[in-house]
Amino acid sequence: MTATIGYGSLLAALALAGWGTAAPILGARTWRAACFASARGAILGQLAFVTLAALTLIYALVTTDFSIKYVALNTTRATPVYYRVTGLWGALEGSLLLWEWILIIFSGLVAWIYRDRHRELMPWVLMIFSIVSAFFLSVMAFASNPFERVFPVPADGRGLNPLLEDANMLTHPPLLYTGFVGLTVPYAFAMAALIAGKLDEAWILTTRRWTLTAWLFLTLGNLVGAWWSYHVLGWGGYWAWDPVENAAFMPWLPATAFLHSVQVQERRRMLKTWNLSLIIVAFGLTIFGTFLTRSGILSSIHAFSNGPVGIFFLGFLAVVVLGSFALLFWRADHLRAQPELDSMMSRESAFLLNNVVLVSALFTIFLGTVFPLLSEAVAGVKVSVGAPYFNWITTPLFLAAVFLMGVGPLIAWRRASWDNLRRNFLWPAALSLAIGLVLFAWRVRDFWPLLALTLAAFAALTILLDTVGAVRARREIAGERFGAALATLVRRNQRRYGGFIVHLGVVLVVLGITGSMSASVEREATLNAGESLTIDRFRIRFEGLRASEQPTHVRVEGLFRVSNNGHDIGVLNPALKFFPTQQSPIGRAVFRSTLSEDLYLILSGFSQVRQDQVTLKALVRPLVAWIWLGGAVITIGTLLGLWPFRARAAREG
Repeated sequence: MTATIGYGSLLAALALAGWGTAAPILGARTWRAACFASARGAILGQLAFVTLAALTLIYALVTTDFSIKYVALNTTRATPVYYRVTGLWGALEGSLLLWEWILIIFSGLVAWIYRDRHRELMPWVLMIFSIVSAFFLSVMAFASNPFERVFPVPADGRGLNPLLEDANMLTHPPLLYTGFVGLTVPYAFAMAALIAGKLDEAWILTTRRWTLTAWLFLTLGNLVGAWWSYHVLGWGGYWAWDPVENAAFMPWLPATAFLHSVQVQERRRMLKTWNLSLIIVAFGLTIFGTFLTRSGILSSIHAFSNGPVGIFFLGFLAVVVLGSFALLFWRADHLRAQPELDSMMSRESAFLLNNVVLVSALFTIFLGTVFPLLSEAVAGVKVSVGAPYFNWITTPLFLAAVFLMGVGPLIAWRRASWDNLRRNFLWPAALSLAIGLVLFAWRVRDFWPLLALTLAAFAALTILLDTVGAVRARREIAGERFGAALATLVRRNQRRYGGFIVHLGVVLVVLGITGSMSASVEREATLNAGESLTIDRFRIRFEGLRASEQPTHVRVEGLFRVSNNGHDIGVLNPALKFFPTQQSPIGRAVFRSTLSEDLYLILSGFSQVRQDQVTLKALVRPLVAWIWLGGAVITIGTLLGLWPFRARAAREG
């Protein structure tokens, strides 16, 4: 019965998605308002049925209904309840259902919020939502059914992939999927604007918060994914330029470029075609990323499922890209009339250069990611490119973006004067150069880390000195104290200062990446009980092994007492986890984190003959904590940009 309810809900939602696609077209041909109005009903109906399907699968996972194949493959009776729930996105079929669920929630929100606005655009907006929804529902209905039955019904399930038994799995996939799906909103409005011929700035103003929200979820999804890699995979790193990581990161780049260049369109009515292209590319990359990660066409340490859906996603991607750019070409005459660039020394130019840098980074990452497919197609051999290629190509591009991050917000619109340049950039440039010289005199001698830290200092100083100057001016005008003056400035210019805080968060992330990539220390040794390994200031003494029975596996922990410059800082216990369904153990790394450095321990193995002998790998990674701290600051800045201060002020006024 559970499988019948779930699959029947998907079919009902698919029928409504079909009507939601056809209704606006019929309405346009017959001029019947009822057809347009029914598109909204189709979206809300899909929301009800897809929600029922998702809750049905969650219920089946929690109650271990092994008559459903997906449940039998992704949970066991011993699995804790919260991991049974995360099983919803633990494999292909459930992930597709989660994606569709988030999509139709976004669609329902848009349909409800704009029920009395954008009357010319909304039927087409809802039609685009229904087309995307129909695609996902068709894939689940005919190629990858999450409610497929299994017979005979097994007594117990196979269980979740051991790497997914982690608290971060509660957040990482939903965050990332929400970011991916959130980009459907600006895409739907952009396509509706092209179809309806309403190519003014209205669709951009309406979707700015939706785009920023999607960008925030994408940012958090990538950061939580990096955190998950750091503490679950047990290899001491947080980013490996893995195809799945690249697939998650690539939509972030055009979305970031769009959030900058859209300000130029709002202010100067320029870059209309460029902005439409960016949002098409960003949405297309969310489909491409799903094709890449779900088709099994590329190997990845993060690929947890593959199935027969790759060809469906490839076909849909072709329809999306070709159809969208065909619409853009069709409306080209409406997009040509726009002002020209007045000067290269202007904010427009800085934002445009920022876009060029981000799109160049996107192109190089895309090329490196698909290169194994290209090499196999041309030479018959699948050749992968590794982290050195990505680091070598993207490092100068991202450092250029950091420099522009300092210049863009403060340079004048249209044409900057020398006085504007001197007033805003003389002191930040001088102080950041001084910081660079101090770092060089200290011990930072490598070119790229030194340049990265100097540019990060420049970006931070431009923001801080500009803010201090604005607060000082406010105090002189209004006589307010420092805190009150700052609060007033932030409340009245929340978009500007939200952006400043986001940029400061990015500076912290750059600081963490630079420190951890350029100054890490690593050692590995085989130790008997009582022996020690010394790395940097740390002395690590092996005290023995301990085994314990967990709900889904057996865990063997090494007990290592750690001292820092002779001061005892406690016992760390990296482990190996033995799952009955896995031939090899799964590592569980541990680390002691401070703002200056992380001590990271990996239990590489232990002797089956001598129970008091282990192989330990230890790393000291400077400044890693600043990456996660930067993520928190980025979140605060983005939320500040989204918070409706102005709406509240308007209501109070």
